[in-house]
Amino acid sequence: ENHLEEEKAKGIANRRNGKATKTVRSMQSGAFELETSRDRNGTFEPQILPKRQLIITDQLEENVIALYAKGSSTRDIASYIMEMYGMEISATEISRITDKVIPAMKEWRERPLEPIYPFVFLDCMFYKVKKGGSVTPTAVYNILGINQEGKKELIGVYLAETEGAKFWLSVLTNLKNRGVQDIIVACVDGLKGFPEAIQAVFPKTQVQLCIVHQIRTSLRFVPHKDKKAVAADLKPIYTAISEEQGYDRLLEFEEKWAKTYPLAAKGWLDNWEHLSTYFDFDPHIRKAIYTTNAIEAMHRQVRKVTKTKGAFTSEESLLKLIYLAIKEVSKKWTMPIHNWGLTMSQLYIKFGDRLQP
Repeated sequence: ENHLEEEKAKGIANRRNGKATKTVRSMQSGAFELETSRDRNGTFEPQILPKRQLIITDQLEENVIALYAKGSSTRDIASYIMEMYGMEISATEISRITDKVIPAMKEWRERPLEPIYPFVFLDCMFYKVKKGGSVTPTAVYNILGINQEGKKELIGVYLAETEGAKFWLSVLTNLKNRGVQDIIVACVDGLKGFPEAIQAVFPKTQVQLCIVHQIRTSLRFVPHKDKKAVAADLKPIYTAISEEQGYDRLLEFEEKWAKTYPLAAKGWLDNWEHLSTYFDFDPHIRKAIYTTNAIEAMHRQVRKVTKTKGAFTSEESLLKLIYLAIKEVSKKWTMPIHNWGLTMSQLYIKFGDRLQP
């Protein structure tokens, strides 16, 4: 009646149009038929029990979302609800309940960011997503930032079937539009087109390629019988005291192994500009940025949740589960990383004009 009066006050012609009936379930009353008034224009929205809602219990929905966030399948969730509440619930209903996190997920992905991140780590995970009747490999690129308090924060999640300078330019532009003004060091695992894109958006940012990934790439071209020897000769390169010393060791490595395994040294020579960035910093800062382990550790936690899924029905369902998994993982990010006070002091000496005290 109140809705029809409001419509009439606005000059909108509307009237009653019978009632709709639906079966509603609750833990207190079991299943029962509920009648809801309808209006001619279909603009009336019931407030106590909204349209399409068939279950009365916030606790049940919270439990469903919590189980889904831990990687439980819809079948396992349905079995749990039956055992605990004696209530049947379909896969469609479970999906509808978990869809309630989508608005929060979208808001989280578009939230404003801090103006400066001393360190940023980038890496990707690959998943299968159903599109147009076929399964398509899809890359999920995550961007983990270390803020000025030394605490981890996932600042971006992006989906792409391919990568390149154009894709990374759009990602970095999105970060800038959300408030990021500067990044001191960006650590990546050799993502194609990234160094060029970051120079276009954040020209002062230094790029550090992951040393561990480069070692693995070099050893990929070496047979098992020589792997230990080659790995031992690579170690003086990345443990050198300075960039000059590291480059000299690299030339020695090339001279020794180039004829036998030319590709083992080629990657180091081609990418030395970005592999040697960490030599500009003190040892404890080098330890934090020479590898992408920080974000790979997060990925291991996320994969524990997503490994139960063969292929996702849509990109939205993939993002939904990753969002819930990350929210759970990030609860542990309450303390700054090791030696952050000393790290920040030395960064401020070197980049005082770019950091906010």
